Amino acid sequence: MKPAEIQAVQAHLRKLLGSPNLMIRAAQTRNGPVEVLAGAETIGTVDRDAEDGEVAYHVTITVLAEDLPLN
Repeated sequence: MKPAEIQAVQAHLRKLLGSPNLMIRAAQTRNGPVEVLAGAETIGTVDRDAEDGEVAYHVTITVLAEDLPLN
């Protein structure tokens, strides 16, 4: 993803989720994942999908069972 796309998706997610601490970090390698962070913790990824002239961004958030306060 290009830097302008990352900034636009980040701004939209911050507004949508009400979380100013949400950050999207560019891929560290050419084909690496674009990461979604909450503070310093990586919580997911963003993928860009360009098909039939339309562009969409897919956000995947992972929640580990070990992080949940289960009774």
